Amino acid sequence: MADFHQSGVITTFHRLKTTDLDRIEQELIEFSRHRPIALVLPITPAELGSPAIQGIMKNLKEIPYLNEIVVTLGRTAEKDHFLQAREFFSSLPQRHRIIWASGPSLAGRYRLLAENDLQVGGDGKGRSAWIAYGYVLSRDESKVIALHDCDIVNHSRELVARLCYPVASPTVDYAFCKGYYARVTDRMHGRVTRLFVTPLIRSLEKVMGCLPFLVYLDSFRYPLAGEFSMLTELARINRIPSDWGLEVETLAEVYRNYSLRRICQAELCETYEHKHQPLSAEDPATGLMKMAIDIAKSIFRNLAIEGITLSSSALGTLLINYQRTAKDSIKRYRDDAAINGLIFDAHQETIVVEAFTKALQIAGKGFLEDPLYSPLIPNWNRVISAIPDFLDRLRDQVEAENAA
Repeated sequence: MADFHQSGVITTFHRLKTTDLDRIEQELIEFSRHRPIALVLPITPAELGSPAIQGIMKNLKEIPYLNEIVVTLGRTAEKDHFLQAREFFSSLPQRHRIIWASGPSLAGRYRLLAENDLQVGGDGKGRSAWIAYGYVLSRDESKVIALHDCDIVNHSRELVARLCYPVASPTVDYAFCKGYYARVTDRMHGRVTRLFVTPLIRSLEKVMGCLPFLVYLDSFRYPLAGEFSMLTELARINRIPSDWGLEVETLAEVYRNYSLRRICQAELCETYEHKHQPLSAEDPATGLMKMAIDIAKSIFRNLAIEGITLSSSALGTLLINYQRTAKDSIKRYRDDAAINGLIFDAHQETIVVEAFTKALQIAGKGFLEDPLYSPLIPNWNRVISAIPDFLDRLRDQVEAENAA
């Protein structure tokens, strides 16, 4: 879709025409001589045998510019799953390692961190990504880290190339690139972004004013996209959470650590399809409800860091404004779906907004009761300060497990 409009406070790289894959990959081969690229892939046992990972593997084998691929296996303590992952990825031609993020060996490392007052949270994507960054840092070879999920149904080499290009290029030279795309099949997806995050940010702007941090968040076309690339130095200084606030918290850390002129977003593909989480409206501990609660807490926490006072009365106003803003957006999406011939269930969308309103209320109450709670994992600079040889131990352990 030809759209060159630049909005917000960060640079947007559009997909203005069909990507010349040979050209962009040849340029990335040249860039990688100066800025070697590591690709991080967080994966779970459920994704190991899926059609999505089969397609991803087929594409990865043909990508010529990756210096290393680091696969982090989480949410399992079964050694058979680790052996299955090691066998499955063994056909990759690039240098690759499997990190058993929830295995018994790393459990010992997590205990060592806890003994030094360094909490790394529970088993999840955040911790898996964090430990992969540590391994990349321990080798001190790659200068760029890219990350994408392992449930992408329509994965392509173009997606990886467009994700890496803005940071890998020494002339374009961005420090952080967030991917974005349209979540559309025969209907619109991306409910948490469409019906929660965007209306919430715009409601916060109405209630609290157009604060620079809110304007920054509102500049991202798809702030919850799981795909991004960054300079490895960001992996050293950024803190990331162990909960569902990962994507928003990553954007917040980048906001504090780099100039806006070096932050961008890139359109990766025409459409994007992956697994869909259940709403779980009656259970705020799972599904999209849990995601919405964690995201809202993350936004509240970062507004407090910016010096904004969040009172119970302000949160009450926010709840009413959010619900009205989100419900008003349903008509826009309905009309957009109509002109494009898409399926659209306005009643179901309204049910989702009402559930998200409840999630926002829970998040606000939780934040006011415990504003100091934080799921953020310490950054790697702090870990090294507390345990100077931790990265060396981590590297040796990963190498030993992969050689066994």
